[in-house]
Amino acid sequence: MTPRSEPRVRETPAPDGLLVLDKPAGPTSHDIVSRCRWLCATRKVGHAGTLDPMATGVLLVGVGRATRLLTHLVGADKTYSATVRLGEGTHTEDAQGDLLTSPGLEHLGGAAALRPASSMLQEAVSGLTGDIQQAPSAVSAIKVDGRRAHERVRAGEEVTLEARPVTVHSFDLLDARAATGVSGTEVLDLDIKVRVSSGTYVRALARDLGLALGSAGHLVALRREAVGPFALADATPVGELVEAREGGRPPVETPVLSMGDVARRTLPCVEVSERAARGLRNGSPVPFGEGRGVVAQELSEGRPVGLLDAAGELLAVAVAAGERWQPRTVFAAA
Repeated sequence: MTPRSEPRVRETPAPDGLLVLDKPAGPTSHDIVSRCRWLCATRKVGHAGTLDPMATGVLLVGVGRATRLLTHLVGADKTYSATVRLGEGTHTEDAQGDLLTSPGLEHLGGAAALRPASSMLQEAVSGLTGDIQQAPSAVSAIKVDGRRAHERVRAGEEVTLEARPVTVHSFDLLDARAATGVSGTEVLDLDIKVRVSSGTYVRALARDLGLALGSAGHLVALRREAVGPFALADATPVGELVEAREGGRPPVETPVLSMGDVARRTLPCVEVSERAARGLRNGSPVPFGEGRGVVAQELSEGRPVGLLDAAGELLAVAVAAGERWQPRTVFAAA
Protein backbone atom coordinates (compact mmCIF):
# COMPACT_ATOMS: atom_id res chain seq x y z
CA MET A 1 0.00 0.00 0.00
CA THR A 2 2.09 2.92 -1.30
CA PRO A 3 0.84 6.46 -0.51
CA ARG A 4 0.02 8.65 -3.49
CA SER A 5 2.28 11.60 -4.22
CA GLU A 6 1.31 14.57 -2.08
CA PRO A 7 -0.13 17.49 -4.06
CA ARG A 8 1.97 20.59 -4.61
CA VAL A 9 -0.95 22.88 -3.78
CA ARG A 10 -1.62 23.02 -0.06
CA GLU A 11 -5.08 21.64 0.70
CA THR A 12 -7.31 22.31 3.68
CA PRO A 13 -6.74 19.35 6.00
CA ALA A 14 -9.40 17.08 7.44
CA PRO A 15 -11.04 18.27 10.68
CA ASP A 16 -9.56 17.24 14.01
CA GLY A 17 -11.20 13.99 15.03
CA LEU A 18 -11.20 10.21 14.90
CA LEU A 19 -11.29 7.90 11.90
CA VAL A 20 -12.78 4.50 12.70
CA LEU A 21 -11.32 2.30 9.98
CA ASP A 22 -11.81 -1.29 8.84
CA LYS A 23 -8.23 -2.34 8.11
CA PRO A 24 -7.66 -4.88 5.33
CA ALA A 25 -5.19 -7.76 5.58
CA GLY A 26 -1.70 -7.00 4.29
CA PRO A 27 -0.64 -3.48 5.29
CA THR A 28 0.86 -2.67 8.67
CA SER A 29 -0.82 -0.18 11.00
CA HIS A 30 2.01 2.22 10.12
CA ASP A 31 1.13 1.81 6.43
CA ILE A 32 -2.45 2.82 7.24
CA VAL A 33 -1.26 5.90 9.14
CA SER A 34 0.85 6.90 6.14
CA ARG A 35 -2.14 6.52 3.85
CA CYS A 36 -4.28 8.61 6.24
CA ARG A 37 -1.73 11.43 6.12
CA TRP A 38 -2.38 11.60 2.40
CA LEU A 39 -6.14 11.20 2.82
CA CYS A 40 -6.33 13.95 5.44
CA ALA A 41 -3.61 16.29 4.09
CA THR A 42 -1.82 16.46 7.45
CA ARG A 43 1.13 14.77 9.10
CA LYS A 44 -0.60 14.91 12.50
CA VAL A 45 -2.00 11.37 12.36
CA GLY A 46 -1.57 8.45 14.78
CA HIS A 47 -3.31 5.20 15.73
CA ALA A 48 -4.57 3.71 19.00
CA GLY A 49 -3.41 0.10 19.05
CA THR A 50 -1.46 -1.88 16.47
CA LEU A 51 -3.06 -4.54 14.27
CA ASP A 52 -0.74 -7.13 12.73
CA PRO A 53 -0.49 -7.17 8.92
CA MET A 54 -2.48 -10.45 8.76
CA ALA A 55 -5.27 -9.00 10.91
CA THR A 56 -8.31 -7.07 9.75
CA GLY A 57 -10.87 -4.93 11.51
CA VAL A 58 -11.23 -1.87 13.69
CA LEU A 59 -8.28 0.52 13.75
CA LEU A 60 -8.71 3.90 15.44
CA VAL A 61 -6.79 6.74 13.81
CA GLY A 62 -6.56 10.21 15.35
CA VAL A 63 -6.29 13.26 13.10
CA GLY A 64 -4.90 16.65 14.12
CA ARG A 65 -5.47 17.54 17.77
CA ALA A 66 -7.26 14.22 18.28
CA THR A 67 -3.88 12.47 18.29
CA ARG A 68 -3.59 13.77 21.86
CA LEU A 69 -6.86 12.01 22.68
CA LEU A 70 -5.54 8.59 21.65
CA THR A 71 -3.88 8.01 25.02
CA HIS A 72 -7.40 7.72 26.48
CA LEU A 73 -8.39 5.09 23.89
CA VAL A 74 -5.42 2.70 23.82
CA GLY A 75 -6.40 1.13 27.15
CA ALA A 76 -9.93 0.20 26.05
CA ASP A 77 -11.10 -3.42 26.02
CA LYS A 78 -11.03 -5.08 22.61
CA THR A 79 -13.20 -7.72 20.97
CA TYR A 80 -11.82 -10.17 18.39
CA SER A 81 -13.05 -13.04 16.29
CA ALA A 82 -10.34 -15.50 15.32
CA THR A 83 -9.58 -18.95 13.99
CA VAL A 84 -7.17 -21.06 16.03
CA ARG A 85 -5.51 -24.13 14.53
CA LEU A 86 -4.99 -26.83 17.15
CA GLY A 87 -2.49 -29.62 16.56
CA GLU A 88 0.28 -27.51 15.01
CA GLY A 89 2.43 -24.68 16.37
CA THR A 90 4.68 -22.15 14.64
CA HIS A 91 7.59 -20.03 15.83
CA THR A 92 5.58 -16.83 15.26
CA GLU A 93 2.34 -18.29 16.69
CA ASP A 94 0.53 -17.48 13.44
CA ALA A 95 0.20 -19.01 9.98
CA GLN A 96 3.18 -17.06 8.64
CA GLY A 97 5.69 -18.77 10.90
CA ASP A 98 7.82 -21.89 10.53
CA LEU A 99 6.24 -25.11 11.75
CA LEU A 100 7.47 -26.42 15.10
CA THR A 101 7.75 -30.05 16.13
CA SER A 102 4.90 -30.61 18.56
CA PRO A 103 2.38 -33.25 19.68
CA GLY A 104 -0.67 -33.55 17.45
CA LEU A 105 -4.23 -34.42 18.45
CA GLU A 106 -4.00 -38.22 18.41
CA HIS A 107 -3.65 -38.56 22.18
CA LEU A 108 -6.85 -36.51 22.56
CA GLY A 109 -8.87 -38.77 20.30
CA GLY A 110 -8.33 -36.71 17.17
CA ALA A 111 -10.16 -33.63 15.91
CA ALA A 112 -13.54 -35.36 16.19
CA ALA A 113 -13.20 -35.44 19.98
CA LEU A 114 -12.65 -31.69 20.23
CA ARG A 115 -16.04 -30.16 19.57
CA PRO A 116 -16.82 -26.73 21.11
CA ALA A 117 -19.00 -28.39 23.77
CA SER A 118 -16.41 -31.04 24.67
CA SER A 119 -15.26 -31.10 28.28
CA MET A 120 -11.59 -31.05 27.21
CA LEU A 121 -11.97 -27.79 25.29
CA GLN A 122 -14.26 -26.21 27.87
CA GLU A 123 -11.79 -26.97 30.68
CA ALA A 124 -8.87 -25.57 28.68
CA VAL A 125 -10.80 -22.39 27.85
CA SER A 126 -11.87 -21.96 31.47
CA GLY A 127 -8.21 -21.81 32.49
CA LEU A 128 -7.65 -18.97 30.01
CA THR A 129 -10.64 -16.88 31.09
CA GLY A 130 -10.77 -14.15 33.73
CA ASP A 131 -7.72 -12.54 35.32
CA ILE A 132 -4.74 -14.55 34.08
CA GLN A 133 -0.98 -14.29 33.71
CA GLN A 134 -0.04 -14.29 30.02
CA ALA A 135 3.42 -14.48 28.49
CA PRO A 136 3.18 -12.05 25.54
CA SER A 137 3.74 -13.35 22.07
CA ALA A 138 7.42 -13.35 21.19
CA VAL A 139 6.36 -11.78 17.89
CA SER A 140 5.38 -8.49 19.53
CA ALA A 141 6.53 -4.88 19.63
CA ILE A 142 7.81 -5.26 23.20
CA LYS A 143 11.45 -4.21 23.39
CA VAL A 144 14.14 -6.58 24.66
CA ASP A 145 17.44 -4.81 25.34
CA GLY A 146 16.45 -1.97 23.04
CA ARG A 147 15.25 -4.10 20.13
CA ARG A 148 11.69 -5.20 19.41
CA ALA A 149 10.95 -8.84 20.21
CA HIS A 150 9.50 -9.60 16.77
CA GLU A 151 12.71 -8.37 15.10
CA ARG A 152 14.76 -10.73 17.25
CA VAL A 153 12.48 -13.70 16.51
CA ARG A 154 12.56 -13.10 12.77
CA ALA A 155 16.35 -12.85 12.97
CA GLY A 156 16.42 -16.37 14.37
CA GLU A 157 16.84 -15.53 18.07
CA GLU A 158 14.90 -17.33 20.78
CA VAL A 159 12.90 -14.82 22.82
CA THR A 160 11.07 -15.46 26.09
CA LEU A 161 9.00 -12.67 27.61
CA GLU A 162 7.85 -12.54 31.22
CA ALA A 163 4.18 -13.19 31.93
CA ARG A 164 2.05 -10.20 32.85
CA PRO A 165 -1.51 -9.81 34.15
CA VAL A 166 -4.30 -9.50 31.58
CA THR A 167 -8.05 -10.06 31.67
CA VAL A 168 -10.01 -12.26 29.29
CA HIS A 169 -13.58 -11.11 29.94
CA SER A 170 -15.14 -13.73 27.66
CA PHE A 171 -13.85 -16.63 25.56
CA ASP A 172 -16.54 -18.17 23.35
CA LEU A 173 -16.13 -21.23 21.13
CA LEU A 174 -18.21 -20.79 17.98
CA ASP A 175 -17.43 -23.62 15.56
CA ALA A 176 -14.84 -26.31 14.81
CA ARG A 177 -13.72 -28.08 11.65
CA ALA A 178 -11.29 -30.94 11.08
CA ALA A 179 -8.62 -30.05 8.53
CA THR A 180 -5.29 -31.23 7.21
CA GLY A 181 -2.37 -29.20 8.50
CA VAL A 182 0.81 -28.07 6.81
CA SER A 183 2.52 -31.16 8.20
CA GLY A 184 -0.08 -33.41 6.57
CA THR A 185 -1.55 -34.46 9.91
CA GLU A 186 -5.08 -33.92 11.16
CA VAL A 187 -5.68 -30.58 12.89
CA LEU A 188 -8.71 -28.70 14.22
CA ASP A 189 -9.64 -25.20 13.08
CA LEU A 190 -11.54 -23.58 15.95
CA ASP A 191 -13.52 -20.35 15.52
CA ILE A 192 -13.52 -18.23 18.67
CA LYS A 193 -14.66 -14.83 19.90
CA VAL A 194 -12.94 -13.09 22.81
CA ARG A 195 -13.27 -9.81 24.67
CA VAL A 196 -10.00 -8.91 26.36
CA SER A 197 -8.21 -6.15 28.21
CA SER A 198 -5.64 -3.98 26.49
CA GLY A 199 -2.29 -5.75 26.22
CA THR A 200 -3.75 -9.22 25.69
CA TYR A 201 -2.30 -11.15 22.75
CA VAL A 202 -4.83 -13.33 20.93
CA ARG A 203 -2.03 -15.30 19.27
CA ALA A 204 -0.75 -16.09 22.78
CA LEU A 205 -4.24 -17.35 23.69
CA ALA A 206 -4.06 -19.64 20.63
CA ARG A 207 -0.63 -20.88 21.72
CA ASP A 208 -1.72 -21.44 25.32
CA LEU A 209 -4.96 -23.19 24.34
CA GLY A 210 -2.91 -25.73 22.40
CA LEU A 211 -0.49 -26.17 25.29
CA ALA A 212 -3.37 -26.64 27.77
CA LEU A 213 -4.51 -29.58 25.64
CA GLY A 214 -1.03 -31.10 25.60
CA SER A 215 -0.62 -30.18 21.95
CA ALA A 216 0.09 -26.93 20.11
CA GLY A 217 -1.87 -24.09 18.59
CA HIS A 218 -1.46 -21.02 16.44
CA LEU A 219 -3.57 -18.26 14.92
CA VAL A 220 -4.69 -18.54 11.30
CA ALA A 221 -7.14 -15.62 11.13
CA LEU A 222 -7.83 -12.55 13.28
CA ARG A 223 -10.44 -9.79 13.01
CA ARG A 224 -10.81 -6.99 15.55
CA GLU A 225 -14.52 -6.38 15.97
CA ALA A 226 -14.43 -3.54 18.50
CA VAL A 227 -12.21 -1.18 20.46
CA GLY A 228 -14.15 0.08 23.45
CA PRO A 229 -17.44 1.48 22.11
CA PHE A 230 -16.22 1.63 18.49
CA ALA A 231 -17.30 -1.42 16.49
CA LEU A 232 -17.21 -2.63 12.90
CA ALA A 233 -20.61 -1.02 12.36
CA ASP A 234 -18.89 2.35 12.89
CA ALA A 235 -15.93 1.54 10.65
CA THR A 236 -15.22 2.62 7.08
CA PRO A 237 -13.12 0.35 4.85
CA VAL A 238 -9.83 2.05 4.01
CA GLY A 239 -10.39 1.35 0.32
CA GLU A 240 -13.61 3.40 0.30
CA LEU A 241 -11.79 6.46 1.62
CA VAL A 242 -9.02 6.02 -0.93
CA GLU A 243 -11.53 5.74 -3.79
CA ALA A 244 -13.36 8.88 -2.64
CA ARG A 245 -10.09 10.82 -2.37
CA GLU A 246 -8.96 9.68 -5.80
CA GLY A 247 -12.40 10.61 -7.10
CA GLY A 248 -11.90 14.21 -6.03
CA ARG A 249 -13.25 14.43 -2.48
CA PRO A 250 -11.10 17.02 -0.67
CA PRO A 251 -9.41 16.12 2.64
CA VAL A 252 -11.58 18.62 4.54
CA GLU A 253 -14.60 16.39 3.77
CA THR A 254 -13.02 13.24 5.25
CA PRO A 255 -15.71 11.70 7.52
CA VAL A 256 -14.11 11.97 10.96
CA LEU A 257 -15.87 11.71 14.31
CA SER A 258 -15.59 15.01 16.14
CA MET A 259 -13.55 15.12 19.32
CA GLY A 260 -16.69 15.96 21.27
CA ASP A 261 -18.45 12.86 19.92
CA VAL A 262 -15.43 10.71 20.79
CA ALA A 263 -15.32 12.10 24.33
CA ARG A 264 -19.03 11.47 24.89
CA ARG A 265 -18.62 7.84 23.79
CA THR A 266 -15.52 7.12 25.84
CA LEU A 267 -15.42 9.39 28.90
CA PRO A 268 -17.73 10.77 31.57
CA CYS A 269 -18.41 14.34 30.43
CA VAL A 270 -19.12 17.72 32.00
CA GLU A 271 -20.56 20.75 30.23
CA VAL A 272 -18.84 23.86 31.56
CA SER A 273 -20.02 27.46 31.66
CA GLU A 274 -18.88 30.03 29.13
CA ARG A 275 -16.75 31.70 31.80
CA ALA A 276 -15.08 28.40 32.67
CA ALA A 277 -14.51 27.69 28.97
CA ARG A 278 -12.62 30.97 28.63
CA GLY A 279 -10.42 30.03 31.58
CA LEU A 280 -9.81 26.55 30.23
CA ARG A 281 -8.30 28.00 27.09
CA ASN A 282 -5.53 29.30 29.34
CA GLY A 283 -5.26 26.05 31.30
CA SER A 284 -7.21 27.24 34.36
CA PRO A 285 -9.03 24.64 36.49
CA VAL A 286 -12.84 24.58 36.56
CA PRO A 287 -14.70 24.74 39.89
CA PHE A 288 -17.29 21.97 40.21
CA GLY A 289 -20.00 24.64 40.36
CA GLU A 290 -19.10 25.83 36.86
CA GLY A 291 -20.03 22.52 35.23
CA ARG A 292 -22.96 20.17 34.99
CA GLY A 293 -23.01 16.49 34.20
CA VAL A 294 -21.07 13.79 35.99
CA VAL A 295 -20.65 14.09 39.77
CA ALA A 296 -17.00 13.97 40.83
CA GLN A 297 -17.72 11.91 43.94
CA GLU A 298 -19.14 9.11 41.77
CA LEU A 299 -15.86 8.69 39.87
CA SER A 300 -12.92 6.53 40.81
CA GLU A 301 -9.85 8.53 41.79
CA GLY A 302 -7.91 9.81 38.81
CA ARG A 303 -10.66 8.93 36.30
CA PRO A 304 -10.38 11.32 33.33
CA VAL A 305 -13.37 13.46 32.39
CA GLY A 306 -14.16 15.31 29.17
CA LEU A 307 -14.92 19.02 29.59
CA LEU A 308 -17.23 20.31 26.85
CA ASP A 309 -18.64 23.72 25.98
CA ALA A 310 -22.34 24.37 25.35
CA ALA A 311 -21.90 23.50 21.66
CA GLY A 312 -20.46 20.08 22.52
CA GLU A 313 -16.87 20.89 21.57
CA LEU A 314 -14.21 19.12 23.62
CA LEU A 315 -12.18 21.73 25.48
CA ALA A 316 -10.05 19.53 27.72
CA VAL A 317 -9.61 16.21 29.48
CA ALA A 318 -9.39 16.73 33.23
CA VAL A 319 -9.39 14.94 36.59
CA ALA A 320 -11.00 15.90 39.88
CA ALA A 321 -8.62 17.70 42.25
CA GLY A 322 -10.04 19.13 45.44
CA GLU A 323 -13.23 20.93 44.42
CA ARG A 324 -12.16 21.55 40.86
CA TRP A 325 -11.63 19.87 37.50
CA GLN A 326 -7.91 20.11 36.83
CA PRO A 327 -7.13 20.00 33.09
CA ARG A 328 -4.57 17.43 31.98
CA THR A 329 -4.86 17.94 28.22
CA VAL A 330 -6.23 21.19 26.82
CA PHE A 331 -7.58 21.17 23.26
CA ALA A 332 -9.21 24.60 23.13
CA ALA A 333 -7.15 27.30 21.44
CA ALA A 334 -6.01 30.10 23.74
